[in-house]
Amino acid sequence: MTGGTGLIGSALSKKLVEKGYEVAILSRGKKNNIPYPIYTWDYKQNKIDPEAMNNTDFIIHLSGANIGEKRWSPKRKNEILESRVISTECIQKYITEHKLKIKAFISASAVGYYGSITSDKIFSEEDGPHDDFLGNTCRLWEEAVDKIQIPGVRTLKIRTGIVFTKARGALAKMIDPLKFGIGPILGNGEQYLPWIHIDDLCNIYIRAMEDSEMKGSFNAVAPEHISYKEFIEKLKVVYSKPFLKLYIPSFLIKIMFGKMSDIILNGSRVSSEKLQNSGYKFSHPTLDSALIDLL
Repeated sequence: MTGGTGLIGSALSKKLVEKGYEVAILSRGKKNNIPYPIYTWDYKQNKIDPEAMNNTDFIIHLSGANIGEKRWSPKRKNEILESRVISTECIQKYITEHKLKIKAFISASAVGYYGSITSDKIFSEEDGPHDDFLGNTCRLWEEAVDKIQIPGVRTLKIRTGIVFTKARGALAKMIDPLKFGIGPILGNGEQYLPWIHIDDLCNIYIRAMEDSEMKGSFNAVAPEHISYKEFIEKLKVVYSKPFLKLYIPSFLIKIMFGKMSDIILNGSRVSSEKLQNSGYKFSHPTLDSALIDLL
């Protein structure tokens, strides 16, 4: 697993071990207090420790620079792109050159594939990528996955929405202002939040490993479509603390975050129908269920 010490990787590793899998982590540097074997790689130099791939059945590729961590300067945008595309190409080349007999290569992707658009349209896996920074990044990312064409090796791309967890991540940042009695609504609040509970996301990856019929792209988002304004209202009920709703105007968001404001002020409705038709049943299909469990 790449990205095995991140938000998703940490939770997924734990679940895999609980199910009896052996997990090994590909890392660009030494990590402390990690209970799994760690092997080094440097995707920029196209190097992977060959011992990492011994007796490997599945490769789960989660690494990628956090898109919401810094302003999108040209340098940062390049880091976001390279950390996904070049890293995937590095693994793809290793699999191809060594004719690695794995069962599946499962890569993260993102609902950013469909662009940052607020409209009545519900996007499915049949829709093409949007021509913006995130759409093009996801397109190139997935094209690198599709270069793996070895008989018997399934390739999957898990297009993930906003991941809600108990600790780190988006939900924690959203809750912070509530501690001060403020419930900020960003822009007009009409943008959609394609979200997913961390447990469901981990279970989707595990199903992708174990269901030999699954291949191609899948949207990993909960079935319920919620706008940001509706999210704040539900949060108000579940959080059980009074707070004042405060609208943050779009122009201020744009000044604060620059081009990254696109993903804050816009959001698409994304369908999980293909995933459900494959037989997956969500543990937390509604935001109410997710928030009650997490908060």
